[in-house]
Amino acid sequence: MKENFKTLTSSCVPVAIENVDTDQIIPARFLKTTTREGFGDNLFRDWRYDNNNQPKPDFVLNNPTYSGKILAAGKNFGCGSSREHAAWAIYDAGFRVVISSFFADIFKGNALNNNLLPVQVSEPFLARLFELVEKKPASPITVNLETQTVTLADGTAESFDINPYKKACLINGYDDIDYLLSLKEEIKAFEMARV
Repeated sequence: MKENFKTLTSSCVPVAIENVDTDQIIPARFLKTTTREGFGDNLFRDWRYDNNNQPKPDFVLNNPTYSGKILAAGKNFGCGSSREHAAWAIYDAGFRVVISSFFADIFKGNALNNNLLPVQVSEPFLARLFELVEKKPASPITVNLETQTVTLADGTAESFDINPYKKACLINGYDDIDYLLSLKEEIKAFEMARV
């Protein structure tokens, strides 16, 4: 069982860059392990650190002004190779939601499979989010999975789509096996009816 997700209210970390690919999210040289732990330290590694492994002060993840469990990203986030490690790195860094105006399909699937909620919004809504966070970095954003809505600090809200099966898994903290086990009684009843 994973942690369940219903509603999250948090400030966010804005990465207002378009076409962020999975190699920028987690560089290939860090993919030598098969466990999910430790990837958060290398999230956006080449943008966060210089050649001497010193934090670059101008990168948003190194700026203490921004924090939270929501990552807001530019259009076409998670493009490139299909590495699941990208979702692992974002989750391991403490994020539970990624908001963008477009996600690469494979990244979106990997995120949902790893308890990371990808929330796709319109470009005007994303622009408004970035604008509010730039003016007031601690602005709260509320993501309600049950109602499938995102609400900004100024009251601006937008709905988002999600696969009903994946929604049920996130709300209940299920992986695929847990979901099947939750249907055990229905499966038994179906099998008994066939006898």
